[in-house]
Amino acid sequence: MKKDSKPSLAARRDFLGKLGRVASCTGAVAGIAALAAIPGVSAKTESPAESGSFPTKDYDWTKHQWAFGVDAFKCIGCLRCVEACKRENNVMQDAHHFRTWVERYVYLEGEVSARVDSQQDPVNIEASGSEKEFRFANRYKDAKVDKAFFVPKLCNQCTHPPCVQVCPVGATYRTKDGVVLIDHDYCIGCRYCVQACPYGARLFNEEHGVSDKCTWCYHRITKGMQPACVEACPVGARIFGDRMDKDSAINLFIRNNRVQVLRPETGNAPNVFYIGIDKEVL
Repeated sequence: MKKDSKPSLAARRDFLGKLGRVASCTGAVAGIAALAAIPGVSAKTESPAESGSFPTKDYDWTKHQWAFGVDAFKCIGCLRCVEACKRENNVMQDAHHFRTWVERYVYLEGEVSARVDSQQDPVNIEASGSEKEFRFANRYKDAKVDKAFFVPKLCNQCTHPPCVQVCPVGATYRTKDGVVLIDHDYCIGCRYCVQACPYGARLFNEEHGVSDKCTWCYHRITKGMQPACVEACPVGARIFGDRMDKDSAINLFIRNNRVQVLRPETGNAPNVFYIGIDKEVL
C-alpha cells in the first residue's frame, strides 16, 4: 500500500508556526503576502460543513446571517449560561477559561463610577467554594447600593473582526453567515488574536496550545438549534436568531428596542446587541 504523503497535523502546525514567526519578524505586509501563497492558509473557501469541521452537510451558509441579543434588564447573574457553555464546548472547568461570562456592575450611593466584578474575581471564587463553580459573592449586602445589574459577555462576531486581520496563518476567519471561527488545525498559538480582541473575548487553551472563543455554538445553530447559553437562560436574557428572517427573535428584539453595541468607536461592527446597559459598559 502506498504510504500517505499528506503531512501530519503536528508537522503542518510546526511549519506554519515557523512561517508565522517569519511574518512577525519581516513585517506584517511581507509576511502575510508570503503566507497568502500557501493553499488553504490565507483564506477559507469552503464552509465548515464542507471541510468536515461540523457535521452539517445540508446547511447553506449563504442563506443565514446570525446575530445575538442581550437583555441586561432581565439577567439575574445565575451563571447557568456560563456553565452550559462550558459543558457544551468542553471548556476547562476552572475560573480562568470562559467562552462566555457575566460581569456585575454596582453603583454605590455617593459614587459616580460602577464597581465591576466577575466570577473570575478571587472573592467570587472563594465564595463559590470551588474553582469549578461560579457564583457571585454577596459582598454588597451591607452597602448602600444605588443601582446594580449583570451584563453577559461573549464574542461579538464582528463584521470587521480585528482578530482575523492579525492572524498570520489564516486560522481565524469569518464565515458567510457572520460567525468568526478558528481552524485549530492551522492555529499556531501565537496569541495575536487574543491581544487584538478589544472585548477580551478570546482565551488561550494551554493544554492544546491554541486560541479559543465563543462560536455561538456553531455546531448547534447550523442544525437549527439554539446556542447552549440561550437555551439554558431561565429568564430569556439571551436572544439569538437569523437577521435574514424578518420575524426572527433577534430581529424583533432589535426592532422593538433601542439597542447598543460594545465599543462602537472601534469600527468593528459587533453583532451582539444590548439593552439595559450604560456608559460604564460601553
